[in-house]
Amino acid sequence: MFVSRSKYIEKGVVMSSGSKRVAVVTGAGSGLGREISLGLVARGYQVFGTASAQTLVAELDAASGGGVRLEVVDIVDSAAVDAWAKRVREEVAGVDLLVSNAGILTPGPIELLAIDDVRHEFEVNTFGPLRVINAFLPALRAARGRIVQISTITATVPLPFNAASGASKAAAEVFADVYRAELKEFGVDVTIVSPGSMLTGGPAKSAAAFERLLAAMTPAQRELYGTPFARFAEQFNSRQGEGISATDAATQVIDLAEEQPAPSRRTVGPDAAALLQASKTLTDDELDALRLQLVGLA
Repeated sequence: MFVSRSKYIEKGVVMSSGSKRVAVVTGAGSGLGREISLGLVARGYQVFGTASAQTLVAELDAASGGGVRLEVVDIVDSAAVDAWAKRVREEVAGVDLLVSNAGILTPGPIELLAIDDVRHEFEVNTFGPLRVINAFLPALRAARGRIVQISTITATVPLPFNAASGASKAAAEVFADVYRAELKEFGVDVTIVSPGSMLTGGPAKSAAAFERLLAAMTPAQRELYGTPFARFAEQFNSRQGEGISATDAATQVIDLAEEQPAPSRRTVGPDAAALLQASKTLTDDELDALRLQLVGLA
């Protein structure tokens, strides 16, 4: 239970005096979210989070020695999010850090994507963060805490066959930028973190999604998109397999979450930094050529 909300700066890190720091992490059951949660526990946080399955709840409880307390919460369900936030707020007086990490990927040519699938991607990647952030804002204001929105570098440099992910995360970034302005007077900071390729459980999930989409293509659709999409899938999986480890990425995210003053946005991983620089220096034609190159179409 939080007792005191007074703060002091120690080694450049904002800490809550006389109480354990509290963090909330969505998508904490696996991948980057899991590593962020464990890393926060190692730095003295009590972590509350969401997971997609009860087995993940029990596994992380054991791995963290009870330092991470997960619940199975669907962030597209407003009532479920509000109920979860209420349960957390009943135990703590404030939240020092909210890491909005949960997200999904719906790859494929835009022409072939079902509108309902694109809409669901926005529900998870864009509206999900809004539900969670709004539900925890009273606790964040009480602690003068920080929001970290996990985005993706493809929100800045969108790639062929990955439009739904880039677009939904780009929309989430707009909301995060405006939150930063609207919450400034309450002492709540907002940082956008854009990772590049990461070595997590994602590649296996992505590969399965690619295979499902290829298998579902009609002969006419395969004639149009089969070969280029297969090249994209191969390049995507290769980059993910060679990306920064989830543990290293999580360490960088936590460092950014504790950096003072709070950065407005940062990249994680060398490829993300390179793409951000390219977005600032290349012409539109050069960026288009780079997009094709990155997905194996040039």
